[in-house]
Amino acid sequence: MSTHSTTQADPIKFAYWVPNVSGGLVVSKIEQRTSWDIDYNIKLAQLAEENGFEYALSQIRFTAGYGAEFQHEPVAFSHALLAATKKLKVIAALLPGPWNPAVAAKQLATIDQLTNGRIAVNIVSGWFKGEFTAIGEHWLEHDERYRRSEEFIRALKGIWTTDNFSFSGDFYRFNNYTLKPKPLQQNPHPEIFQGGSSRAARDMASRVSDWYFTNGNTVEGIKAQVDDIRAKAAANNHSVKVGVNAFIIARDTEEEARAVLAEIIEKADPEAVNAFGDAVKQAGKASPEGEGNWAKSSFEDLVQYNDGFKTNLIGTPLQIAERIVALKAAGVDLVLSAFLHFHEEVEYFGKKVLPLIRELESAEKQRKSA
Repeated sequence: MSTHSTTQADPIKFAYWVPNVSGGLVVSKIEQRTSWDIDYNIKLAQLAEENGFEYALSQIRFTAGYGAEFQHEPVAFSHALLAATKKLKVIAALLPGPWNPAVAAKQLATIDQLTNGRIAVNIVSGWFKGEFTAIGEHWLEHDERYRRSEEFIRALKGIWTTDNFSFSGDFYRFNNYTLKPKPLQQNPHPEIFQGGSSRAARDMASRVSDWYFTNGNTVEGIKAQVDDIRAKAAANNHSVKVGVNAFIIARDTEEEARAVLAEIIEKADPEAVNAFGDAVKQAGKASPEGEGNWAKSSFEDLVQYNDGFKTNLIGTPLQIAERIVALKAAGVDLVLSAFLHFHEEVEYFGKKVLPLIRELESAEKQRKSA
């Protein structure tokens, strides 16, 4: 069983999306005081770790889409953020196909050595055929992509934790390979994240991943996913923690927060939103279930491309704190957050929202021990 165990007694954790691609985190022409350049991102990483964020997730993208005209490569960018921070852990996204597990294991082990054990990885199986075609990568069908990702993860773990590693899979093979130096993190290895809502994605997480990211959803919808994946993981003698995506709009009054959401939707870029919606729904239909992550997403949901509005972290600090504690009660271990203006809103969240969450968690802990 993985030693990255989870307990609801632990404080809920927070991550933020690194804006290492242009266009911000909503497909809207509303003003976003967020930049994809390195100076902005270094300051953001420093603000985040000062304001209670434990993780940052860098994005992987090779081609422009929904306003993301420019994209920085996530592993190199993650290293730059780690070099400028002291305790933040950065999760670098990797795409099996372009990346080989031997190269990735070596690259990440070196970064782990250079940053005192603060790198993690998010394995992205991919949904965008056009991107693979554009860079000359062979496109696999839905379940085959997850089979490849699972082999990729098993290979990473083997290389990071054992000498004389041998592996014989359908996609990757290793013969008596020993990586030196290994990552500093040996409890048992750098954390491995993944996303996806299909059956194949959940099955993979329940077998090999330390963390499972899901799109935004209601508390009830998220609880159903958590219950399913935890039951499956238990049957596999494995444990997996869960992170949920959320676009956070915290303001002093609910009216202010709802007005910001309304303006984001009103100024949405319909061409880009519909193009994204068509692509992800087509990808979902190719899965065995014929659905996928975005099957029930409306135009308004898709303006935040991981359904972040559905999690409903929009309102006053107290409203948001109460909803986050409800997510925790449903089994969520981490909130993966995005903001309209990252610098200002990460600070606001750390100063106004996070203390309320910790108060509510403490009160709940005392109630249970009474």
